[in-house]
Amino acid sequence: MRAGNPAARGRLRKFGVVVAAILLATWFGGAVVAAAPVRAPVLRAPAGGYQELVVPSGMGPIEVQVQWAARGGSSALYVLDGLRAPHDHNQWVSDTDVLKRFAGDDVTLVFPVGGHSSFYADWYRPSSTNGQTTTYKWETFLTEELPAFLARYGVSRTNNAVVGASMGGGAALTLAAHHRDQFRFAGSFSGFVNPTFPMWNEAVRAAMWDEGRFDVDDMWGPPSDPAWRRHDPTVQAELLRGLPLYISAGNGVPGLPDVPYGAGNTVNAMGLEAMAMTAARIFADRAASLGIAARVDIGNGTHTWPYWEQAIGTARPMILAALGVH
Repeated sequence: MRAGNPAARGRLRKFGVVVAAILLATWFGGAVVAAAPVRAPVLRAPAGGYQELVVPSGMGPIEVQVQWAARGGSSALYVLDGLRAPHDHNQWVSDTDVLKRFAGDDVTLVFPVGGHSSFYADWYRPSSTNGQTTTYKWETFLTEELPAFLARYGVSRTNNAVVGASMGGGAALTLAAHHRDQFRFAGSFSGFVNPTFPMWNEAVRAAMWDEGRFDVDDMWGPPSDPAWRRHDPTVQAELLRGLPLYISAGNGVPGLPDVPYGAGNTVNAMGLEAMAMTAARIFADRAASLGIAARVDIGNGTHTWPYWEQAIGTARPMILAALGVH
Protein backbone atom coordinates (compact mmCIF):
# COMPACT_ATOMS: atom_id res chain seq x y z
CA MET A 1 0.00 0.00 0.00
CA ARG A 2 1.53 3.37 -1.01
CA ALA A 3 1.58 6.23 1.53
CA GLY A 4 0.63 8.62 -1.23
CA ASN A 5 -2.78 6.95 -1.63
CA PRO A 6 -5.54 9.27 -0.19
CA ALA A 7 -7.36 6.35 1.44
CA ALA A 8 -4.15 5.16 3.01
CA ARG A 9 -3.37 8.64 4.31
CA GLY A 10 -6.81 8.76 5.95
CA ARG A 11 -6.24 5.46 7.69
CA LEU A 12 -2.85 6.65 8.89
CA ARG A 13 -4.39 9.82 10.34
CA LYS A 14 -6.96 7.76 12.26
CA PHE A 15 -4.17 5.50 13.50
CA GLY A 16 -2.22 8.55 14.66
CA VAL A 17 -5.23 9.85 16.63
CA VAL A 18 -5.59 6.50 18.40
CA VAL A 19 -1.87 6.42 19.26
CA ALA A 20 -2.03 9.98 20.59
CA ALA A 21 -5.01 9.09 22.77
CA ILE A 22 -3.17 6.10 24.21
CA LEU A 23 -0.10 8.22 24.98
CA LEU A 24 -2.23 10.92 26.66
CA ALA A 25 -4.00 8.29 28.73
CA THR A 26 -0.62 6.99 29.87
CA TRP A 27 0.79 10.41 30.69
CA PHE A 28 -2.28 11.66 32.61
CA GLY A 29 -3.31 8.55 34.50
CA GLY A 30 -6.10 7.49 32.17
CA ALA A 31 -7.95 10.80 32.26
CA VAL A 32 -8.81 10.46 28.59
CA VAL A 33 -10.27 6.99 29.06
CA ALA A 34 -12.85 7.93 31.74
CA ALA A 35 -14.37 11.34 31.17
CA ALA A 36 -15.58 13.28 34.25
CA PRO A 37 -19.38 13.42 34.69
CA VAL A 38 -21.11 16.59 33.62
CA ARG A 39 -22.28 18.54 36.69
CA ALA A 40 -24.85 21.28 37.04
CA PRO A 41 -23.19 24.70 37.04
CA VAL A 42 -22.58 26.17 40.47
CA LEU A 43 -24.10 29.62 40.81
CA ARG A 44 -22.28 32.18 42.90
CA ALA A 45 -24.06 34.69 45.06
CA PRO A 46 -23.19 38.34 44.59
CA ALA A 47 -21.63 40.28 47.43
CA GLY A 48 -24.67 42.00 48.84
CA GLY A 49 -27.97 42.68 47.14
CA TYR A 50 -31.48 41.27 47.28
CA GLN A 51 -32.96 38.43 45.23
CA GLU A 52 -36.11 36.31 45.10
CA LEU A 53 -35.49 32.63 44.46
CA VAL A 54 -37.88 29.82 43.60
CA VAL A 55 -36.79 26.61 45.31
CA PRO A 56 -38.07 23.12 44.37
CA SER A 57 -39.51 21.11 47.23
CA GLY A 58 -41.76 18.18 48.00
CA MET A 59 -44.50 20.75 48.60
CA GLY A 60 -43.99 22.29 45.18
CA PRO A 61 -42.01 25.44 44.32
CA ILE A 62 -41.33 27.65 47.36
CA GLU A 63 -40.39 31.31 47.04
CA VAL A 64 -37.48 32.42 49.22
CA GLN A 65 -36.48 36.06 49.64
CA VAL A 66 -32.73 36.50 50.12
CA GLN A 67 -30.39 39.32 51.05
CA TRP A 68 -26.90 38.11 50.18
CA ALA A 69 -23.96 38.48 52.55
CA ALA A 70 -22.39 41.91 52.15
CA ARG A 71 -18.93 40.58 51.27
CA GLY A 72 -19.84 37.21 49.78
CA GLY A 73 -19.52 35.24 53.04
CA SER A 74 -20.97 31.77 53.40
CA SER A 75 -22.94 31.98 56.67
CA ALA A 76 -26.73 32.43 56.71
CA LEU A 77 -29.52 33.53 59.02
CA TYR A 78 -32.89 31.85 58.46
CA VAL A 79 -35.73 34.19 59.51
CA LEU A 80 -39.13 32.55 60.09
CA ASP A 81 -42.52 34.24 59.81
CA GLY A 82 -45.52 34.23 62.14
CA LEU A 83 -48.81 32.33 62.04
CA ARG A 84 -50.30 34.57 59.35
CA ALA A 85 -47.38 34.00 56.97
CA PRO A 86 -48.59 35.37 53.59
CA HIS A 87 -48.26 33.36 50.39
CA ASP A 88 -46.44 36.10 48.47
CA HIS A 89 -43.83 37.48 50.88
CA ASN A 90 -42.26 37.07 54.30
CA GLN A 91 -43.57 39.68 56.74
CA TRP A 92 -40.12 40.30 58.18
CA VAL A 93 -39.28 41.95 54.86
CA SER A 94 -42.42 44.09 54.67
CA ASP A 95 -43.07 44.88 58.33
CA THR A 96 -39.59 45.45 59.79
CA ASP A 97 -36.28 47.11 58.89
CA VAL A 98 -34.36 43.81 59.11
CA LEU A 99 -32.89 44.16 55.60
CA LYS A 100 -31.40 47.53 56.50
CA ARG A 101 -30.15 46.33 59.89
CA PHE A 102 -28.09 43.52 58.35
CA ALA A 103 -27.21 45.22 55.05
CA GLY A 104 -23.56 45.73 56.00
CA ASP A 105 -23.09 42.31 57.60
CA ASP A 106 -21.39 39.39 55.91
CA VAL A 107 -24.29 37.02 56.46
CA THR A 108 -27.01 35.97 54.01
CA LEU A 109 -30.57 36.53 55.25
CA VAL A 110 -32.98 33.79 54.19
CA PHE A 111 -36.73 34.48 54.34
CA PRO A 112 -38.93 31.49 53.40
CA VAL A 113 -42.30 32.58 51.98
CA GLY A 114 -45.48 30.77 53.02
CA GLY A 115 -46.12 28.23 55.73
CA HIS A 116 -49.41 29.74 56.89
CA SER A 117 -50.29 28.11 60.25
CA SER A 118 -47.68 25.41 59.62
CA PHE A 119 -45.42 25.84 62.67
CA TYR A 120 -42.71 25.04 60.09
CA ALA A 121 -43.21 21.35 60.88
CA ASP A 122 -43.55 18.15 58.91
CA TRP A 123 -47.25 17.35 59.20
CA TYR A 124 -48.83 13.92 59.25
CA ARG A 125 -51.23 14.78 56.43
CA PRO A 126 -53.00 17.77 54.81
CA SER A 127 -55.44 19.64 57.01
CA SER A 128 -58.80 17.85 56.77
CA THR A 129 -60.84 20.97 57.55
CA ASN A 130 -59.93 23.50 54.86
CA GLY A 131 -59.42 21.60 51.62
CA GLN A 132 -55.63 21.61 51.83
CA THR A 133 -54.21 19.26 49.17
CA THR A 134 -50.48 19.24 50.02
CA THR A 135 -49.00 17.91 53.24
CA TYR A 136 -46.82 20.52 54.90
CA LYS A 137 -43.20 19.35 55.06
CA TRP A 138 -41.52 22.50 56.24
CA GLU A 139 -38.89 20.94 58.47
CA THR A 140 -37.71 18.86 55.53
CA PHE A 141 -37.63 21.96 53.35
CA LEU A 142 -35.71 24.11 55.83
CA THR A 143 -33.17 21.47 56.81
CA GLU A 144 -32.67 19.48 53.60
CA GLU A 145 -34.09 20.97 50.39
CA LEU A 146 -33.38 24.65 50.97
CA PRO A 147 -29.82 24.23 52.34
CA ALA A 148 -28.95 21.99 49.38
CA PHE A 149 -30.28 24.63 46.97
CA LEU A 150 -28.45 27.51 48.68
CA ALA A 151 -25.21 25.53 48.72
CA ARG A 152 -25.10 26.06 44.93
CA TYR A 153 -24.67 29.76 45.72
CA GLY A 154 -21.86 29.11 48.17
CA VAL A 155 -24.03 29.29 51.31
CA SER A 156 -22.83 26.99 54.09
CA ARG A 157 -25.01 24.07 55.16
CA THR A 158 -23.52 24.11 58.67
CA ASN A 159 -22.75 27.69 59.70
CA ASN A 160 -26.29 29.02 60.06
CA ALA A 161 -28.52 30.72 62.60
CA VAL A 162 -32.30 30.55 62.84
CA VAL A 163 -34.76 32.96 64.46
CA GLY A 164 -38.48 33.53 64.26
CA ALA A 165 -41.42 35.46 65.64
CA SER A 166 -44.53 33.98 67.24
CA MET A 167 -45.15 30.66 65.41
CA GLY A 168 -41.65 30.93 63.95
CA GLY A 169 -40.05 31.46 67.37
CA GLY A 170 -40.86 28.07 68.81
CA ALA A 171 -40.13 26.51 65.42
CA ALA A 172 -36.67 28.12 65.35
CA LEU A 173 -35.73 26.50 68.66
CA THR A 174 -37.21 23.16 67.61
CA LEU A 175 -35.32 23.13 64.31
CA ALA A 176 -32.07 24.02 66.06
CA ALA A 177 -32.59 21.33 68.70
CA HIS A 178 -33.02 18.57 66.15
CA HIS A 179 -30.50 19.84 63.59
CA ARG A 180 -27.45 20.88 65.57
CA ASP A 181 -25.21 20.19 62.57
CA GLN A 182 -26.92 23.03 60.70
CA PHE A 183 -27.51 25.77 63.26
CA ARG A 184 -25.07 27.60 65.55
CA PHE A 185 -27.59 30.04 67.07
CA ALA A 186 -31.33 30.05 67.71
CA GLY A 187 -33.67 32.84 68.71
CA SER A 188 -37.36 33.05 69.60
CA PHE A 189 -39.26 36.34 69.72
CA SER A 190 -42.66 35.96 71.42
CA GLY A 191 -42.63 32.28 70.53
CA PHE A 192 -44.85 29.60 72.04
CA VAL A 193 -41.96 27.60 73.41
CA ASN A 194 -43.96 25.29 75.68
CA PRO A 195 -46.97 24.00 73.67
CA THR A 196 -47.40 20.93 75.90
CA PHE A 197 -48.23 23.10 78.92
CA PRO A 198 -51.66 21.96 80.18
CA MET A 199 -54.45 23.02 77.81
CA TRP A 200 -52.16 25.13 75.64
CA ASN A 201 -52.72 22.63 72.86
CA GLU A 202 -56.26 23.98 72.74
CA ALA A 203 -54.91 27.50 72.38
CA VAL A 204 -52.83 26.32 69.43
CA ARG A 205 -55.92 24.60 68.01
CA ALA A 206 -57.99 27.77 68.31
CA ALA A 207 -55.28 29.94 66.76
CA MET A 208 -54.83 27.63 63.77
CA TRP A 209 -58.57 27.33 63.25
CA ASP A 210 -58.93 31.10 63.34
CA GLU A 211 -56.01 31.50 60.95
CA GLY A 212 -57.08 29.47 57.96
CA ARG A 213 -59.31 26.73 59.40
CA PHE A 214 -56.34 24.40 59.90
CA ASP A 215 -56.76 21.30 62.08
CA VAL A 216 -53.98 20.82 64.63
CA ASP A 217 -54.66 17.06 64.78
CA ASP A 218 -53.43 16.76 61.20
CA MET A 219 -50.22 18.48 62.26
CA TRP A 220 -49.17 16.72 65.49
CA GLY A 221 -52.10 14.46 66.34
CA PRO A 222 -53.84 14.44 69.74
CA PRO A 223 -52.07 15.90 72.80
CA SER A 224 -50.78 12.44 73.76
CA ASP A 225 -48.93 12.06 70.44
CA PRO A 226 -45.10 12.19 70.78
CA ALA A 227 -45.02 14.85 68.07
CA TRP A 228 -46.16 17.44 70.61
CA ARG A 229 -43.19 16.74 72.87
CA ARG A 230 -40.79 16.68 69.93
CA HIS A 231 -41.91 20.18 68.94
CA ASP A 232 -41.77 21.60 72.46
CA PRO A 233 -38.47 23.48 72.99
CA THR A 234 -38.90 23.42 76.75
CA VAL A 235 -39.23 19.63 76.76
CA GLN A 236 -36.32 19.33 74.31
CA ALA A 237 -34.13 21.86 76.12
CA GLU A 238 -31.35 19.32 76.69
CA LEU A 239 -30.84 19.15 72.92
CA LEU A 240 -30.07 22.88 72.96
CA ARG A 241 -27.22 22.62 75.46
CA GLY A 242 -24.17 24.55 74.31
CA LEU A 243 -26.05 26.47 71.59
CA PRO A 244 -26.21 30.27 71.96
CA LEU A 245 -29.89 31.09 72.60
CA TYR A 246 -31.91 34.28 72.79
CA ILE A 247 -35.55 34.19 73.91
CA SER A 248 -37.57 37.39 74.24
CA ALA A 249 -41.17 38.22 75.06
CA GLY A 250 -43.21 41.19 76.12
CA ASN A 251 -45.29 41.55 79.25
CA GLY A 252 -48.48 42.33 77.33
CA VAL A 253 -48.48 46.01 78.24
CA PRO A 254 -49.07 48.11 75.11
CA GLY A 255 -46.98 51.11 74.18
CA LEU A 256 -46.58 53.63 71.38
CA PRO A 257 -45.67 50.95 68.79
CA ASP A 258 -49.20 49.52 69.19
CA VAL A 259 -51.03 52.71 68.26
CA PRO A 260 -51.14 52.12 64.46
CA TYR A 261 -52.71 48.69 64.97
CA GLY A 262 -55.92 49.90 66.62
CA ALA A 263 -57.66 48.91 69.83
CA GLY A 264 -59.06 45.56 68.69
CA ASN A 265 -55.76 44.18 67.41
CA THR A 266 -53.93 45.51 70.44
CA VAL A 267 -56.22 43.75 72.89
CA ASN A 268 -55.67 40.49 71.02
CA ALA A 269 -51.92 41.11 70.95
CA MET A 270 -51.91 41.72 74.71
CA GLY A 271 -53.46 38.32 75.41
CA LEU A 272 -51.16 36.45 73.04
CA GLU A 273 -48.10 38.10 74.52
CA ALA A 274 -49.14 37.19 78.05
CA MET A 275 -49.00 33.54 76.94
CA ALA A 276 -45.66 34.07 75.21
CA MET A 277 -44.26 35.69 78.36
CA THR A 278 -45.40 32.78 80.51
CA ALA A 279 -43.86 30.30 78.09
CA ALA A 280 -40.57 32.23 78.03
CA ARG A 281 -40.40 32.14 81.82
CA ILE A 282 -41.14 28.42 81.89
CA PHE A 283 -38.36 27.86 79.36
CA ALA A 284 -35.97 30.01 81.39
CA ASP A 285 -36.70 28.01 84.55
CA ARG A 286 -36.25 24.72 82.72
CA ALA A 287 -32.95 25.81 81.15
CA ALA A 288 -31.66 27.07 84.52
CA SER A 289 -32.57 23.80 86.23
CA LEU A 290 -30.54 21.92 83.61
CA GLY A 291 -27.62 24.32 83.77
CA ILE A 292 -28.17 25.41 80.15
CA ALA A 293 -27.14 28.95 79.30
CA ALA A 294 -29.82 31.03 77.60
CA ARG A 295 -30.50 34.74 77.48
CA VAL A 296 -34.17 35.39 78.22
CA ASP A 297 -35.48 38.97 78.10
CA ILE A 298 -38.94 40.03 79.27
CA GLY A 299 -39.80 43.65 78.52
CA ASN A 300 -42.71 45.91 77.74
CA GLY A 301 -44.74 45.17 74.65
CA THR A 302 -47.35 43.09 72.92
CA HIS A 303 -47.51 40.45 70.20
CA THR A 304 -46.69 42.53 67.15
CA TRP A 305 -43.98 43.45 64.67
CA PRO A 306 -42.37 46.60 66.11
CA TYR A 307 -41.32 44.65 69.19
CA TRP A 308 -39.91 41.80 67.08
CA GLU A 309 -37.96 44.34 65.07
CA GLN A 310 -36.41 45.49 68.34
CA ALA A 311 -35.74 41.90 69.37
CA ILE A 312 -33.83 40.97 66.22
CA GLY A 313 -31.80 44.14 66.66
CA THR A 314 -30.86 42.99 70.15
CA ALA A 315 -30.04 39.52 68.84
CA ARG A 316 -27.95 40.77 65.93
CA PRO A 317 -24.55 40.97 67.69
CA MET A 318 -25.14 37.55 69.26
CA ILE A 319 -25.96 36.08 65.86
CA LEU A 320 -22.89 37.56 64.19
CA ALA A 321 -20.64 36.36 67.02
CA ALA A 322 -22.05 32.82 66.90
CA LEU A 323 -21.46 32.65 63.14
CA GLY A 324 -18.00 34.18 63.38
CA VAL A 325 -19.00 37.09 61.16
CA HIS A 326 -17.08 40.34 61.59
